[in-house]
Amino acid sequence: MANTRIVCNAGPLISLARIDRLDILPALYDEIVVSPAVHREITNDDSLPGARALAEADWLKLVEVRDRGALEHLSSSLDAGEAETLALARELRSTAAIDEKRGRRFAEELGISQTGTVGILLTAKRRGLIPFVRPLLDQLTEKGVRLSARLYEEACHLSGETY
Repeated sequence: MANTRIVCNAGPLISLARIDRLDILPALYDEIVVSPAVHREITNDDSLPGARALAEADWLKLVEVRDRGALEHLSSSLDAGEAETLALARELRSTAAIDEKRGRRFAEELGISQTGTVGILLTAKRRGLIPFVRPLLDQLTEKGVRLSARLYEEACHLSGETY
């Protein structure tokens, strides 16, 4: 497998923590990067799923955004975590893991490769790390993660799990 890096926003990390599958990230990627704003968001509240595990994760790499101009521009339209995630992904020429529609739209406009929680699960299945996607999608929805019916069906179709 090639050296792979992903820059994660809080959403995918929290979603994977909700279903106890944070282990998928270091199995898929050589480097999992978060910005300071995202790190604070995912670790400062112990009641959040995975907060303690993420605070102690040796596979999570904290990286500061260097391009302050890009960060200021993005911060005018996105929350701090999303802005830092996209600025870092652009700086590091990496894929951004982001679930929020607005953030994904900005990533697309900036030409930043992107995925989300569902995309990570589909990649994990393709690489043989998980046998099925559908049960994990069901767990996500049971744990309060909102997935549109269209996204759910598309993920099942892409994973070959339509029945």
